[in-house]
Amino acid sequence: MPTRPAPSAAGPTASPVTPSGRLLAVHAHPDDETLATGALLAAWAAAGEPVTVVTCTRGERGEVIDTASHRTGLGHLEGDGPALAAHREHEVAAALAALGVRDHLFLDAAGPGRQGARFEDSGMAWVAPGIAGPAADSGPAAFARVPLDDAAGRLAATVRDRRPEVVVTYEVGGGYGHPDHVRAHQVTVRALELAADPGAPVPGAAWSVPERWEVVEPAEALRAARRTLVAAGAPEGLTLPDPEGDLPPVAVARADLERATVRTLDVLPVRAPVLAALAAHATQVQAVRPLDGGGLAARYALSNAVLAPLAATAHLRVVTTSAPDTPVGSAR
Repeated sequence: MPTRPAPSAAGPTASPVTPSGRLLAVHAHPDDETLATGALLAAWAAAGEPVTVVTCTRGERGEVIDTASHRTGLGHLEGDGPALAAHREHEVAAALAALGVRDHLFLDAAGPGRQGARFEDSGMAWVAPGIAGPAADSGPAAFARVPLDDAAGRLAATVRDRRPEVVVTYEVGGGYGHPDHVRAHQVTVRALELAADPGAPVPGAAWSVPERWEVVEPAEALRAARRTLVAAGAPEGLTLPDPEGDLPPVAVARADLERATVRTLDVLPVRAPVLAALAAHATQVQAVRPLDGGGLAARYALSNAVLAPLAATAHLRVVTTSAPDTPVGSAR
C-alpha cells in the first residue's frame, strides 16, 4: 500500500516508506509493537507483505491501569506475574490481529537454547515523565540479565528462518530507557551478526539482513506535539507533558537526523487499526483518542497518566544496509 508523503522534521534525507519484502519487528513487551511501530506494521500488512513480530517478554511486571476514568477491573493482576503475563498474551494477540499481523512469537520460545527457559519482564521505575530506569529488584530470569548470546542466538535462528529484508527495533537508548528495551536493541544487533555468520552455532543457512531500522522521533517535532497537547488540555485524572522537559532517548536532534538516512511513514492512512490495537492493550494504555492537526494522529496515556502524542509521521533511522541496487523499503 503506497503511503502518501507527509511533511517530516527529519530534513532532506528522509524518504517515504514503501513496504517491500518481509519485515521483522523486535519488541520488549506486549504493547510495544503498537506504541513504537504500530503504523509501520499495519502499513506493511495492508500492502500484503509478510510481517513477523518477536516479543522478548510477556510484561509480567507491568503496572495495570484500573482507575475511575479507565475501568478495566483487572487491577488485581498487578503484582501477579503469571496471571498478568497470561492476560497480556491475549492483549498482544488482539492488537496484532487489529494491525493485520499473523506471525508472532515470544523470543524464549524461538530457536535453540535452554529447554523451558522463560525471559521475564525486568521491571522499571519512572524517573521522569515518559522516561524509565531500571528496577532495583529484577530477578535472575529478567530479560536484561539473560546472557546476550542466549537471547541473540534464538533471535538469529528466527532471522535465518524468516529471512527478512528489514528488521526494526529501538535505538540504543531503548526508546524511553526501559532496561528490556535497551536489551532488545543489544540482542537485535548481536542477532543480526550471528545470523549473517556462516560459522555461528545457529540453525539454518546464513542470512544477512539488508537494512536495520531504529524507531526515532525528531526532538523538535516531539516538543511541538507536546505543546499541541497542552493547548488542548487534559481530561480529569490525566496530566499534560512538559514541552520543555527532558526528552526520552527516542528523540533525536534534527541535525543528527539530517546526517542519517531516514524513512518516513504517514500514519493517518492506518490510524484506525493502530488505535484499535492500542485499545486492545487496555491494562497498559488509556485515553486513546484520534487528533487532527498539529502534526498529530492521536494521543494516549500509559500508567503514569501523562498524555503522550502519536505523531502523524513515523520516522525510522537506517543504521545498517547491504546497499542493494534498490534500497529496501525506500521510495521507488
